[in-house]
Amino acid sequence: MQTAREEVQADKSRRYLLCLETTCDETAAAVISDRLEVLGAVVASQDRLHERFGGIVPEIASRAHLERILPAIDTALKQAGIAATDLAAVAVAYTPGLAGSLMVGLMAAKTIALVLDVPLIGVDHLHAHVYACRLASGQEVFPCVGLVVSGGHTSLYWCPNPLEFQLIGSTIDDAAGEAFDKVASMLGLGYPGGPAVERAAASGNPKAYNFPRAFLDDPDRLDFSFSGIKTAVRYTICGPGKVDFSKLNLPPQMVADIAASFQEAVVDCLVGKAFLALEKLGASTLCVGGGVAANKRFRQRLEEEASRRNVRLYIAPLKLCTDNAVMGAIAWERYHAGLFEPLDLDIQAGPLRPKSLTGSGASRS
Repeated sequence: MQTAREEVQADKSRRYLLCLETTCDETAAAVISDRLEVLGAVVASQDRLHERFGGIVPEIASRAHLERILPAIDTALKQAGIAATDLAAVAVAYTPGLAGSLMVGLMAAKTIALVLDVPLIGVDHLHAHVYACRLASGQEVFPCVGLVVSGGHTSLYWCPNPLEFQLIGSTIDDAAGEAFDKVASMLGLGYPGGPAVERAAASGNPKAYNFPRAFLDDPDRLDFSFSGIKTAVRYTICGPGKVDFSKLNLPPQMVADIAASFQEAVVDCLVGKAFLALEKLGASTLCVGGGVAANKRFRQRLEEEASRRNVRLYIAPLKLCTDNAVMGAIAWERYHAGLFEPLDLDIQAGPLRPKSLTGSGASRS
């Protein structure tokens, strides 16, 4: 008797897509059918390589990708039970991200596309985080407002359909995830900072410290800023001036209270601006993705606010919040539209800047 996977593979009407993800420090590959079935998925983490530095070291990340990209592809194909020659196309995240890391994935994808004579499809990493909600829910989520919150990005999008993403707001300085990492470092909580701060905050008082919430009361602005709250945490711990945080001996309850108060302030800003965007656009669906979307308090607040406002909310499942190749399934939307890339496609390390909603011509849901 055939297994479900064997039945899928035996159906010759299905086509298969190889997706690659190397935008930062995760080397990932996935095989996805044109019916959005995930047949194989691999993520090789680099957390241990970067832990002692308290953040991502670009040179180390790119070298690790070189070592891991071919084994990741091979494993994903074996999990799917198909050969490379069965692929209909290859997709790769080419923007935004670390230049060296992006280059590894793009060169691998170009080589496969050239050798197999199949289409090359470019994927915007941030758009893919929003599409993870569509993939996981199995439901149509467009049109929607998309919020991507990660270590390198905090971005708001108006998404009338899966092929159109208009950036309407972003952080003007630090990303939310970066702020979590820096605060975790100051508090001596380790790396990666997001989970560490969340664990410490569980026993803390979120009202113990009144940290700033930049732009939260500005009804005309959809941007974020987290550098001020990071500075406020520093001053709360030790004041201005040079300090060796590793030599501080903060009381455990103080650490918990700072972590909880910091987390609450960041969540206030993220939730506030996301629902402001819904109001300004007259939209009723919100999709949230990115590593910070794994934070339990953030998910709780989103659910509470969505229920209160009668908004359809989709949050990427935990396994699709952090970087992965499965969310590259958005490439099927471009495949069906015949939107392929030339082999001289280049990386784009930085994200686009937001456009004003005024006069933007964005459609409404």
